[in-house]
Amino acid sequence: MSERQSPQISSRKEPRQARANALVAAVLDAAVQVLRTEGAARFTTARVAERAGVSVGSLYQYFPNKAAILFRLQSDEWRQTSQLLSDILTDRERPPFERLQRLTAAFLRSECEEAAVRQALGDAAPLYRDAPEAIDAQAAGSQVIHDFVGETLPGAKGTTVQLAADLLQATLTQVGSSFSETPRSEQEITAYATAMADMFSAYLTELAGRGS
Repeated sequence: MSERQSPQISSRKEPRQARANALVAAVLDAAVQVLRTEGAARFTTARVAERAGVSVGSLYQYFPNKAAILFRLQSDEWRQTSQLLSDILTDRERPPFERLQRLTAAFLRSECEEAAVRQALGDAAPLYRDAPEAIDAQAAGSQVIHDFVGETLPGAKGTTVQLAADLLQATLTQVGSSFSETPRSEQEITAYATAMADMFSAYLTELAGRGS
């Protein structure tokens, strides 16, 4: 039995001139609009090209298929999330548990602000999630969380740090996804984030106590 092949999701080429950059930006902006209005099921390169005001041929110069467009949107989101994690969790002027509080609030707020697009990208994930590029794109955020847990639990075994990091990342991702399915007020976001940060802090404190 032959293995299922992942679609080509890398861009055909990187834009080098201002006009090309503008075209790619227009395509990506149009792709977000199509996702918001049509959803992943009706997302096509033709609809994106029409919304962007470019020809399908021009679009194909940079994106070989719709999976490549969706992956670019998703990888940009992963990159932004990784930067958010890094900016907050590596701020050693603040104690670890204050960083956790800031992280959960910022993460939940981000999830709620772009809930429609994130849900559509989640629906489209089977198009690209098994591709090597997708796996590599998610690694940076995982490493930031792992490093933070290692800093917080300096005497813990490597397996303990990895387990705790995996649990924190999985909880953030799953809770953020389900929480953002319903429109939320700022008060709701703050209350939920505080409770989740308290849960994380209690868990890490327990692990630190075991280690000592």
